[in-house]
Amino acid sequence: MSPRKTRHRSTATAAATAVTASALLAALGTLTPATAATGNLALNRPVTVSSTEASTFGGSKAVDGSASTRWASAEGVDNQWIRIDLGSSTTLNRVVLKWEAAYAKAYRVEVSNDGSTWSQLYSTTSGNGATDDLTVNGTGRYLRVFGTQRATSYGYSLWEVEAYGGGATTPPPSTGTNLDDPAKKEVAMKLVSSFENSSLDWRAQFSYIEDIGDGRGYTAGIIGFCSGTGDMLDLVERYTAAKPGNPLAPYLPALRAVNGTDSHQGLDPGFPNAWRQAAADPVFQATQEAERDRVYFNPAVGQAKTDGLKALGQFAYYDAAVMHGEEGFRSIRRVALSRATPPSQGGNETTYLHAFLDAREEEMRKEEAHSDTTRVSTAQRKFLNEGNLHLTTPLSWSVYGESFSISQ
Repeated sequence: MSPRKTRHRSTATAAATAVTASALLAALGTLTPATAATGNLALNRPVTVSSTEASTFGGSKAVDGSASTRWASAEGVDNQWIRIDLGSSTTLNRVVLKWEAAYAKAYRVEVSNDGSTWSQLYSTTSGNGATDDLTVNGTGRYLRVFGTQRATSYGYSLWEVEAYGGGATTPPPSTGTNLDDPAKKEVAMKLVSSFENSSLDWRAQFSYIEDIGDGRGYTAGIIGFCSGTGDMLDLVERYTAAKPGNPLAPYLPALRAVNGTDSHQGLDPGFPNAWRQAAADPVFQATQEAERDRVYFNPAVGQAKTDGLKALGQFAYYDAAVMHGEEGFRSIRRVALSRATPPSQGGNETTYLHAFLDAREEEMRKEEAHSDTTRVSTAQRKFLNEGNLHLTTPLSWSVYGESFSISQ
């Protein structure tokens, strides 16, 4: 994905119809009817991995419900793993592993309540690839597939990891330190909306659409999906799979044709109105949220957890992914790692985050569209200088000359 440009506007161009929590839950159920019926507990959950072959094979690709995307570990290295956070202590009775050609000859499936102490559910030294449909019996918040012997000279690669069982039991007490805590996530959405839309009301952005002249075609929705960078196409394809005949479905051929360009060919003049019409649909709103999480939020937060970062660091990663795309975020992180050591490797968290924000600002200044770095310097850097690593409210910050605050 090409880098993304901030869409700074003084007011939201249009307000989406508000939806209730129950409507959103119903819509999310509509998104994946097959999954809803069978209860895949791993679907779109946060993932951390031991390594990736390339940025296009991230861990989230193994829980996105797609048979055409996959996680792949670094080539030629044994003892690799993928870990899925089920959100709370969960009883499992079945795990399905859909291996790519680079499968594990020897591996084990484990669960843990704390991510440190693991209990084995299954192990084998004679795996033969394809699909392993395993009957298991165990309870834990985290599910891990741990490969110990590759079957090929490549790495380990899974199209999908699925988990089934009795669902969640009593959740462990929340420390509020992670960004995927519901209250913390709401704070993150408001922060990004202040950066992108000059408003804390991120739910008012479902219907937003315009060409901001950054070479990426139309920018739209709650996270700035772009017609020229592929994420808008993915979004509309998933919406259409959930609800055929929607107002945006007729534009899919044009979206495929303009992907990678700034062209509006085949989209004008009707596409913006079709987008705004679709934005009143709870299913489309839920699809936008699901794609935001799948493409940006879950991978960024998962990587931050792997690096040992608390909520502020998790947010810094997420905001970088929103603006710069996955590849841009990975590039910024590589620069930071060359200058400082993350907490997961024994480094000081504050020192590392300053290095990451330094690298982020340097990357922003490379493009005129990103040259105003206040979303970092007077917001994220301010929280860091205050020692607010947990991103605890109340918060106050300024961006683009405007002041914002969240009381709780």
